Amino acid sequence: MSAMSSPVESMLPHRSSTLTSSIAPDRRASMSDDEAIPESDSSETTKLLNERLRALKHMCGYLEDYVNVTSKIQKSHSKDYEKVLKTVSDPLREGHHFSPNTGGVASMFENMRANTQGMVNMYLDTEKNLKGSVLPTLERLHKEIKAKAKELSSGASKSAKAVDKARAVTQKHIELLGHQTASMDAAAGNKLEQYHDPYILRRGINHRLNKQIIEENNNRKDIIAVQDNFQQFEAHVLQTIQGVMEQFVQLMSGQLDRQGTMYQDMLASAQRIPPDFEWVNFITKNDDVLINPDAPPRTLSNITFPNMDHHGTRALIEGSLERKSRAMLKGYSSGHYVVTPARYLHEFKDDDDFRRDPAPELSLYLPDCIIGAIDGVKFSVKGKDVSGGKVGNAFHTTTELSFKAQTASDAEKWWTNIKDCTRGPMHTAAAVSSQPTSPAVVQPPAYTEKANEAASPAQATVPEISTQATQHASEATAQSPTSPPAISRTVSTASGHLHATPGEKP
Repeated sequence: MSAMSSPVESMLPHRSSTLTSSIAPDRRASMSDDEAIPESDSSETTKLLNERLRALKHMCGYLEDYVNVTSKIQKSHSKDYEKVLKTVSDPLREGHHFSPNTGGVASMFENMRANTQGMVNMYLDTEKNLKGSVLPTLERLHKEIKAKAKELSSGASKSAKAVDKARAVTQKHIELLGHQTASMDAAAGNKLEQYHDPYILRRGINHRLNKQIIEENNNRKDIIAVQDNFQQFEAHVLQTIQGVMEQFVQLMSGQLDRQGTMYQDMLASAQRIPPDFEWVNFITKNDDVLINPDAPPRTLSNITFPNMDHHGTRALIEGSLERKSRAMLKGYSSGHYVVTPARYLHEFKDDDDFRRDPAPELSLYLPDCIIGAIDGVKFSVKGKDVSGGKVGNAFHTTTELSFKAQTASDAEKWWTNIKDCTRGPMHTAAAVSSQPTSPAVVQPPAYTEKANEAASPAQATVPEISTQATQHASEATAQSPTSPPAISRTVSTASGHLHATPGEKP
């Protein structure tokens, strides 16, 4: 007798792959089609989708951290640029040397301050925009992903539990059928309880298996709906991320462009300064201090100083004379000689005041000397050198010096001037009325120390000369009644002593 087919069995749906997609047509089915109780977990798909939501949530969290740290760095950069700003915030030292007008160094530093302050503000604005517009979008997306995970857990998980419950009931009856069929085979025709009849048990399994399949198919529909919704949701997530990144990059690239523009403005401000701008302003401002290159250089002929034209500074006679050397074989040697109003006869190597300091090689105080008679171009002077020079060292004692002029007329002029100096001081109008106009005139010249060595011998005067000088001084005093007696003094620049007028003891 053939076994009857169950009407329930004929009505049972034939299961096919529940997970097919255009994306993956060959994807393996999540449940077996030929097993009453599939070995796969009904919540496996839900767990996989939950795991993907966690991945999206972590991705969003990474971006939040990236933007958040970037915003903190922007704030840190603003503080760093405040330090940079402090380096140029103080006024320039010696800033008065630079022009305050636009287009100079001072203007360049003002431009640097303004642009650096702009960078400080720019970084603060970027931080504000990142926190105010970019981060909130990511935070909202994060919340959406969390809500999606909660929705999946509450929806798909509920249907999965129903499937698990139905499978458990089916599995229980399948096990009961197996136990009763085994008992029937072992009983060998013995009576079985009616409710243990394998036939009835099998039909009961069909009934429960049908309910299980209905729950599984309902769960399948729910999961397919979730999967389809997942595709749309993930597209929404990625589009939101793309919008956030676009906004982020616009902020950051715009900041870089603005910063580059500010640096270019600094460069342009520096390059606009003409090379001679500051120098022209400087020399214009300090024209009274700087040297005018167009002005002629200083010359001695244009310089004046106190007492430069005092009568005591003008030679009575000067020129070239020849003096006979003490050495027998040398004969006469030429030199530059000067008779001064201070009644000195000085010998110099030459008349050049610039090559060396004009210190006398020989100095004779003429009132202390005896003048010999003139003989053509020759005459002699007997006295003691008070210069302390090399020549003077050879004449520590009174020595007669022989001189020779170029012509007899020149010799007469020299002899007359020298003779007049031995009689007394040379009085002129300037000598009576002129007074030194500067204390500098009482200071001895550079060779004073040489004359000081001979100061004591120079004060000893010859009796005959003193008598003649006294008579000459008396006559000069009688002609100038307004001058008090004994007030005319002549400064000796050679010896550094004041000599009284003849007749008054020094």
